Amino acid sequence: MTFDSPTPAAAAPGQGAPRRASAAFMLAHPAHAIALGFGSGLSPIAPGTVGTLWGWMSFSVLKPWLNAWQMGALIAGGALVGWWACTTAARNLRVADPGAIVWDEIVAFWLVLWLAMPMGLTGQIVAFALFRFFDAAKPGPVGWADSLFKGFGWRGGWGILFDDFVAGFCTLLVIALWRFLA
Repeated sequence: MTFDSPTPAAAAPGQGAPRRASAAFMLAHPAHAIALGFGSGLSPIAPGTVGTLWGWMSFSVLKPWLNAWQMGALIAGGALVGWWACTTAARNLRVADPGAIVWDEIVAFWLVLWLAMPMGLTGQIVAFALFRFFDAAKPGPVGWADSLFKGFGWRGGWGILFDDFVAGFCTLLVIALWRFLA
């Protein structure tokens, strides 16, 4: 069983069969490139996990160059641009929440790392594992968030992002409890 199943959740009404994400699809529109995590969402195995790894790597590269406020602005801007990109890519793939769209994992994991830092490599690995658990298994509030905004258009585009933000906040809650009890 894979947690990042590429099986379409629902096809767009009246638009024909779902399209498959590919490099050609990604390069056809800037929103596609962003939503597909600049290619990380094209992984044939666990695209959400690969997208989260891309988010971790890119955060590590950007962190020395940005102060806390700039990183926060990047995350906020990334969420807004991601809303547009995820909405556009899902519509063009004709699938409400395609597995190849991984911008939601990227920007949500940036948020986790930004708010949980400073922490060493072990802490970052724990944050990664917790985030992937919450995002893939969707327990409690994450499952609720995942079911809240479904479909196409701006509402569905926000829904793609929203459950990952809730998974991020659940991750941050566990990290805060871990730090409090340690």
